[in-house]
Amino acid sequence: MKIFSATQIKNWDAATIANEPITSINLMERAATACCRWISEHNYQQKHFLVFCGRGNNGGDGLAIARLLLQDNYKVTVYIPGTENKGSDDFEINLQRLQPHNKALHFITEPGSFPEIAHGHVVIDALFGTGLNKPPNGIEAALISYINDTNVPIISIDLPSGLFADKSSKGNSIIKATHTLTFQHYKLAFLLPENENYCGEVTLLNIGLDKTFEKETAAAFELSDRQFIKSIYKPRKKFSHKGTYGHAALWCGSYGMMGAAILSARSCLRSGVGKLSCYIPECGYAILQSSVPEAMCKVNGEEYVSSMEGIERFDTVGMGPGIGLHPTHSALLKKVFKKIDKPLLVDADALNTIAADPSLLNAIPPLSILTPHPKEFERLFGSASNDFQYLQRALERSKEYNIYIVLKGHYTFISTPEGKGWFNSTGNAGMATAGAGDVLTGFITGLLAQGYPPLQAALLGVYLHGMAGDIAAQKFSPEAMIAGDIVDCLGEAFKQVS
Repeated sequence: MKIFSATQIKNWDAATIANEPITSINLMERAATACCRWISEHNYQQKHFLVFCGRGNNGGDGLAIARLLLQDNYKVTVYIPGTENKGSDDFEINLQRLQPHNKALHFITEPGSFPEIAHGHVVIDALFGTGLNKPPNGIEAALISYINDTNVPIISIDLPSGLFADKSSKGNSIIKATHTLTFQHYKLAFLLPENENYCGEVTLLNIGLDKTFEKETAAAFELSDRQFIKSIYKPRKKFSHKGTYGHAALWCGSYGMMGAAILSARSCLRSGVGKLSCYIPECGYAILQSSVPEAMCKVNGEEYVSSMEGIERFDTVGMGPGIGLHPTHSALLKKVFKKIDKPLLVDADALNTIAADPSLLNAIPPLSILTPHPKEFERLFGSASNDFQYLQRALERSKEYNIYIVLKGHYTFISTPEGKGWFNSTGNAGMATAGAGDVLTGFITGLLAQGYPPLQAALLGVYLHGMAGDIAAQKFSPEAMIAGDIVDCLGEAFKQVS
């Protein structure tokens, strides 16, 4: 799914109006009808709707929704802050259409005239939409704060008012919606942690926007979905053998952290890789051999790996889970990067070693995949003042070092050297558990070894990892699930995609 900017969304509406053809006011009616249909399906029949409308097209949506709800015998009262400014053309048309219900219409001229919002009320927020270009102020900002202080359901139309669609809204007065009813595609703002408290449950409503525009217009960001992931997935061939699916290597584990090696190795094998060899220290040999008998072991060092002879022979290498921070790791990474001329995966303490010796960034083989969590990303590339800056920094560093960056989190973000960003649509808060990242490392490494191009390996790996997490959460609950449950559910995730 493409994530369009606010300008592109405006152009998409215009393309629909020109090519369907349909008038702007009728397209607004279509959007309002979709919202009312959702409301009718969610048991609000006995509620009193308070609809707050700005004077732009988002307010026009709100006026149309109010009229349609009144026609369906809902109890509705409409409030418009201010009286002096003329609204958009479609706002004014819908204001005239609401006139037969003028008893339901009120203008708010000052904060002291805000209506009482109490139990049994539902707020519909239609103050500002994607056209917002400056923070709310004056009576609108005061109204947003007033609405947020109530304890009633709040339904935002298209976007919670005060939230910018595609830039940071930190410091703005923003509606804290219970539900957001948005049109056709997600907005970038919905996908970033800094806006978690404002969007509530986001529902996409299809209002039939122009398909040609959608297909032909490039977007800087996309959200992976099952249909797209299915187009990447490669079923196994009948006459294949273990050599067909590659030989992966993992540099993993150290004294006290062999659990990370086990999780990563098990996950790598569950990816479908043909063979796996693990570079581990002597202290972890019996542990790994007994826990993951399908993996071969290459033992170097007593408590941590000190050398990696023959590493260049493998189809790819995943490095970092449980390796610890040791003085010799920087030189060892430098040797590995020099020997390998193919994409590999770098995670965990391998990333922390690079953060301590930034010269290693320039030595990473082209098109390799880095999988930092937010703190590791900060250590590597510095902090930022908001989540949008983190996205931009990831894209800049991907281009600078010719690498893919998988910035882990809800809606995990993948930046590419070409400047495009991808968000992932699977996963849940139960995956915020020790070892989940080690599972992802092994899984993507296994996909790389099988011949998936790096971007496809990252996209498919993150998606299936998240889907396995969703299956595990269903079985065990988000609170009780652990990283090993994700590994155990990878097979079911494959089955759902295939």
